[in-house]
Amino acid sequence: MERRDFLKGTVAATGAIAVGPLAAPAASAADKTGREGPLRVQILMFDGVEEQDFVGPVEVLGHAVHAGGQVRTTLVRPGVPGEVVATFGTRIAVPTAWHPTDADLLIVPGGGYAAKDGPGVNALIKDREVLRNLVRAHQAGMIIAGVCTGVMVLSAAGLTRGRPCTTHHLAKADLTAQKGQVVDARVVDDGDLVTAGGVTSGLDLALWLVTRELGSAVSVGVESVLEYEQRGAVWQRP
Repeated sequence: MERRDFLKGTVAATGAIAVGPLAAPAASAADKTGREGPLRVQILMFDGVEEQDFVGPVEVLGHAVHAGGQVRTTLVRPGVPGEVVATFGTRIAVPTAWHPTDADLLIVPGGGYAAKDGPGVNALIKDREVLRNLVRAHQAGMIIAGVCTGVMVLSAAGLTRGRPCTTHHLAKADLTAQKGQVVDARVVDDGDLVTAGGVTSGLDLALWLVTRELGSAVSVGVESVLEYEQRGAVWQRP
């Protein structure tokens, strides 16, 4: 039996699916969080952002709507609206300025970590206003999620200090040195802090968040359309 057929049968029979060593119950966003209305998601865009890091979540969240989930995804830019140029030259118009408390979930992609003086996450790490706004978002009760080296921006803001987290394998030593408790997992879920390691891990992080916030039936529907199966272990605090 193929994995997706098994998951569909499991959802129908028990309302749960297994992801790595975990199981997540199928439930609506309102059932799980008490939130009224759609899950409001911001994806932070910046020059040097890795294309796959933000496109993966955009794709998953878009298909989650088609699968019956209530999601509103907005690309946001620090400062003012405008164009950003991604790692490989893709130009993206970002029509919305980042208001750090105006969402339920913020996703920070990675990109450009090896280029210490170039565009990418290192520029965000040096931007005190960006770091202050990340702290504001966290203090306001938002879920903060980092993809790949986007986690290093969260680390610079102090959000990963003393907490389970992960990042791209080439940055794990730096994350550990900055007092993050690095976990060997594809996705690390510590409640209001969710991190993922690897360039393609944005797909797996987004699928996990869809499962957690919108229910298993929605995430199985997304997987079926994408013809992609969430991979790797998900670590979640007991």
